[in-house]
Amino acid sequence: MSTPKKLRYSEEHEWVKVEGGQIRIGITEFAQSELGDIVFVELPEVGDEIKADEPFGSVESVKTVSELYAPLSGKVVAINEDLDDSPEFVNESPYEKAWMVIVEPTDLADVDKLMTPEQYEEMINEN
Repeated sequence: MSTPKKLRYSEEHEWVKVEGGQIRIGITEFAQSELGDIVFVELPEVGDEIKADEPFGSVESVKTVSELYAPLSGKVVAINEDLDDSPEFVNESPYEKAWMVIVEPTDLADVDKLMTPEQYEEMINEN
């Protein structure tokens, strides 16, 4: 199970990568493995505001539909349109090809409130 060290993680299994003043968000390898084969991804529109700890989209697998929870608040500046035609990227490449959205955060310092890779690994190993 891969947990890239340069990312931060939420309790809801989203990852966050800081890129300048923006953040890229996706779901973790652990999350996609729990969900099974992803068949559809629903994302917000560019310009939408997302709020920390609230749903901003969903992923549908052959087993279930799961909400995507915002790890922090901000404005969506880009969405990964490749996921419309290739939702399987979430299973194949959760940290590279399957990013979900890029957000201009309300407060970039909120990233520091998210879990470190070590804290996230500890959490998933307890389950």
